[in-house]
Amino acid sequence: MSQSLRHPEILEIARRDGKVTVEGLAQHFGVTLQTIRRDLSDLADGGRLERVHGGAVLPSGTMNIGYEERRHLNMDAKTAIARACAERIPHGISLFLNIGTSTEAVARELLHHKGLMVVTNNMNVANILVANPDCEVLVSGGSLRRTDGGLIGALATESIRQFKFDLAVIGCSALDAEGDILDFDIQEVGVSRAILRQSRRTYLVADQSKFKRSAPARIASLSEIDKFLTDAPLEPGLAAACADWGCEVVVAARG
Repeated sequence: MSQSLRHPEILEIARRDGKVTVEGLAQHFGVTLQTIRRDLSDLADGGRLERVHGGAVLPSGTMNIGYEERRHLNMDAKTAIARACAERIPHGISLFLNIGTSTEAVARELLHHKGLMVVTNNMNVANILVANPDCEVLVSGGSLRRTDGGLIGALATESIRQFKFDLAVIGCSALDAEGDILDFDIQEVGVSRAILRQSRRTYLVADQSKFKRSAPARIASLSEIDKFLTDAPLEPGLAAACADWGCEVVVAARG
């Protein structure tokens, strides 16, 4: 079966089952794993699917991908972005890291930083940074979202207002062509806005898959961000807008 015939059937299976796997599709079509990986990459490049570990899922417009799936999505890109971000975080500052697998990757790259005070509403970030004895870790209050260890809601927002951070590093669920930073949970959006208000400088970490997604709630604009760290160049129009806004775009090199 040709690629042009496989693609519609792959999408139909994804709609039916919610997810497709490389091995399952290879067996279904009687082709190699490499062929299916190319098919899924092509569909992901076209915005029809989103790659996850071992397969792909349908793009999400109003509901986020499950946390465990997100942990495996674009791991190499997240690691490269996190490393580039950590290189730009000084020792001895106060830092906020918010909810998300990208900020968790940043936390892993901070295990050898000295004299940090890290405030977070991400239980996973706190657990990662326990391994750095030279890092003071403060966890905000809030309602625990069991799906991803995030602390959200009015209590989280109010506790964040008690601080003034040297730097905040945030993630997001999507980024649109106008440079708006988007998310799915309105309670999380409220917390993210408080973080930006209470920070002297702000970095956004987001891999290129976020360019192809949509989410319903607006956090802020890249015009409000000092540095945007990603793994692919922006479209020329958005890149020019970032230059006008004074938002430095850093494209992290993998490997």
